[in-house]
Amino acid sequence: MVSSDQRRRQLAREKFERQQQRREEARRRTRRLTVIIASSVAVVAVIGVGAYVGLGGDDSKNSADAAAESSPSATPSASESKAPEPEMKIDKKAKYSMSLATSQGDIKIAMDAAKTPHTTNSFKALADKGYFDDTKCHRLTTEGIFVLQCGDPKGDGTGGPGYTIPDENLTALGKAGDDGAVTYPAGTVAMANTGQPGTGGSQFFLVYKDTKLPPSYTPFGTMDDAGLKAVEKVAKGGVTGGAGDGAPKKAVTVEKVTVDKA
Repeated sequence: MVSSDQRRRQLAREKFERQQQRREEARRRTRRLTVIIASSVAVVAVIGVGAYVGLGGDDSKNSADAAAESSPSATPSASESKAPEPEMKIDKKAKYSMSLATSQGDIKIAMDAAKTPHTTNSFKALADKGYFDDTKCHRLTTEGIFVLQCGDPKGDGTGGPGYTIPDENLTALGKAGDDGAVTYPAGTVAMANTGQPGTGGSQFFLVYKDTKLPPSYTPFGTMDDAGLKAVEKVAKGGVTGGAGDGAPKKAVTVEKVTVDKA
């Protein structure tokens, strides 16, 4: 017999995954629209204005509406360009520390490159070029799962670095239970994704209270005590509008991110 509390957590997890998938699909559809428009401009240059008319007017609006309401697709369009993953430059045997200077307090995250080399290398490459600086932690969830999500330069859940990295360390939290979930302990830092394998980019979430999720989100770091308290404080402030999922009332700006050997 599944208890009401277990059912509530399950529904929250499913909602979390659906939102990840919808946001990724919106990003993919936007990129596809960009490719279509770019192709149309090239056609115009060769055969004149007539070919461009077929893409004008309401088509862009309809694509935007579809992106907002879309269901997950299996794969991105074959015409989409994809940037390569950053060249591996870290010491795979070393420990690293990621420091987030935020408007709500400093957060230090311990990372083990031996367990998550691709993830650690990607964060260092992005941090070194200031990718995360002056970005917002766009999402707080306070019901069912307990996370603060950051790492999106767009601030709406659809942004990413233009490449993806493989999943790593997925067995670190143990074997999934009968509900298909494992416990991500408070203090865990893990990669967000679309719910599909190998779709991590730059978005990550900070777990401020033990949370059950499927073991499909790369756990790559652990917050220090001060950082966890800072996130707990944000969580206590609640979600804008009083919902259980959305932008935090206490806005969190990531002012500077650095990744260095510990």
